[in-house]
Amino acid sequence: MSKTFGHDSTTDEVLEGVDLTGKRVLVTGVSAGLGVETARVLAAHGAQVTGAARDLNKAKAATAGIPGLELIELDLASLASARAAADRLVAAGKPFDLVIANAGVMATPFGKTVDGFETQFGTNHLGHFVFVNRIASLFAPGSRLVNLSSAGHRFSDIDLDDPNFDRTPYAEFIAYGRSKTANVLFAVEFDRRNRDRGVRATAVHPGGIQTELGRYMTEEVRQQMLTAATQATPAGGAPAFRWKTIPQGASTSVWAGVVAPAEAVGGRYCEDCHVAEVVDDDSLRGGVRPYAIDAERAKALWARSEEMVGEVF
Repeated sequence: MSKTFGHDSTTDEVLEGVDLTGKRVLVTGVSAGLGVETARVLAAHGAQVTGAARDLNKAKAATAGIPGLELIELDLASLASARAAADRLVAAGKPFDLVIANAGVMATPFGKTVDGFETQFGTNHLGHFVFVNRIASLFAPGSRLVNLSSAGHRFSDIDLDDPNFDRTPYAEFIAYGRSKTANVLFAVEFDRRNRDRGVRATAVHPGGIQTELGRYMTEEVRQQMLTAATQATPAGGAPAFRWKTIPQGASTSVWAGVVAPAEAVGGRYCEDCHVAEVVDDDSLRGGVRPYAIDAERAKALWARSEEMVGEVF
């Protein structure tokens, strides 16, 4: 009988007894937090891990204890960097069994990427959209893509008419919500396009974790978020909100990427090591909003993203 995991499960518990020898894995954002822990536990179970990071010196220091880790430079706020990193991997020709799109930014002040996109949408979604699609040929049969999303997708649906806030007043968490919804929709459409060749995609919410991701948040904003999460009624009778450790936060990524049945997680959104329920209720904590897994919305985002980056996949 398969084991049951939940909110408190750690990466080591989820992968207990799992042998990943011979498997090749790519993890983005391996310079801190969840990315480092994800790379660590996968390598500890025998996987050959390639880690991508914007700051290679920082990543080298953070991953110094991970045996056999290969590092590549990837700045998701630059399409040129995303394309160059992908092209190097394609030229090497080594397939991957799992790609975890972990890197991202959160609640940044208003800004633009070097390509002119709003910072959070450009980094969290468009950078990964180009990078992942350019290495799609390297996904081996039976492989998976895991996109790191967030409960923050509940803050906002995507805005296909004004993705860069050219006409909309900028709000840090609305922009974050748009980008995290885009992460789910990208997984939904990537899964639809690739499942016939045995490649599946899913999106995950790691949980509330205090990492470098929140470095732009003031203490006031942090407390407001904590209060809102604490006061929300837990969906499905779950316990009240509590912070996760980094090993607990990274557990859903490795669960969805390695342990869960592919057909169960493909095209879905996962949290606390299970497939989330569809919830359209502001008073409930947990679950995924219907707009984030809407197949037609996913197709529309894909088309708009291709238009924005000037590349068809």
